[in-house]
Amino acid sequence: MRQLELAKALIARPSVTPDDAGCQDLIAETLRALGFETRRLPFGSVSNIWARLGNEPPLFTYAGHTDVVPTGPLDAWTTPPFEPNIRDGFLYGRGAADMKGGIACMLAATEAFVRQGKMRGSLAFLITSDEEGDAVNGTRRVMEVLADEDALPDYCLVGEPSSLERTGDTIRHGRRGSMNARLIIEGIQGHVAYPHLAKNPISMAGHVIQALAQTTWDKPSEDFPATNFAFSNIAAGTGAMNVIPGELLAHFNFRFSPASTPESLQARAEAIIAEICEHYEIEWQTTALPFLNTSAEFQNKVAQAVREATGTTPCFDTGGGTSDARFVAAHGCPVVELGPCNETIHQVNERVSLDDLEALERIYLKILESILT
Repeated sequence: MRQLELAKALIARPSVTPDDAGCQDLIAETLRALGFETRRLPFGSVSNIWARLGNEPPLFTYAGHTDVVPTGPLDAWTTPPFEPNIRDGFLYGRGAADMKGGIACMLAATEAFVRQGKMRGSLAFLITSDEEGDAVNGTRRVMEVLADEDALPDYCLVGEPSSLERTGDTIRHGRRGSMNARLIIEGIQGHVAYPHLAKNPISMAGHVIQALAQTTWDKPSEDFPATNFAFSNIAAGTGAMNVIPGELLAHFNFRFSPASTPESLQARAEAIIAEICEHYEIEWQTTALPFLNTSAEFQNKVAQAVREATGTTPCFDTGGGTSDARFVAAHGCPVVELGPCNETIHQVNERVSLDDLEALERIYLKILESILT
């Protein structure tokens, strides 16, 4: 099982974001043995690799990341997170599902496909160590380089763990946008026994939270749920039990569909806040725009590959958080996400089923055969 061998080798490298820890050396070595030209594209502390085989269209690209999130408390792991361990039909280790298992399957499928000797067009890998961190100097920057060189992919598959119960049951064909806000509500500090001489920002925040949470921002569509809103952090108070604080800091987030824009959401939210708070400050940060795959043909080929490899008919989904697929879509490239089950990603004792790894390699191989033969 070549994909298992590669997955274990990748997991054994402690590549906590943005450190690649030698993962891309292994990937480059594997691809060069197949005739790929490999190119390093480092930006700051981030490692990126672009590897390509062939010069003719269409250009199909596998994309992914070698960085992983921190392990959490080591004593909570059954076995050390960077010592791959197999038990009860699962491969355990940080990155097993997100997404070193997926990269291993890409590589194994590519080895099998190239050795068939039937490839037409071109095949490439875009791998970064900057997906779990700031996501500034990774796929975003590489796509800018490719755009400048007129070398953008015709199709791209990102190996993010998209599946729910078994590998291939869910294909992400888009993602919602994400926008954060940092809100400061200004009040007047005072003694709790004399509330009429103070202005309590906590009380005002309660009204703000209720008003924003009860607002319907837009309606769901065929491809996207309605925009979701949630507070994530609130801080206020001096620590004293008898002091009304002078200000409150809160953070909240929108996960929004194409039915809304950052500008429309900002305007509506600020109008609501202004009705309640006389003095406030707010800062906005849009970290991702919503996107939807632009090629029905590509989407159908990926779905057919899943059916042929596993017998499963996949559903299409736009849920979850953000991924590097947004940087691919921003350049007009058709892109979908398909990977193993996401049940344990970012958790202690992250794992992936051995059966799912075998199935994912078969799916990836079927996709290559469908598009590049």
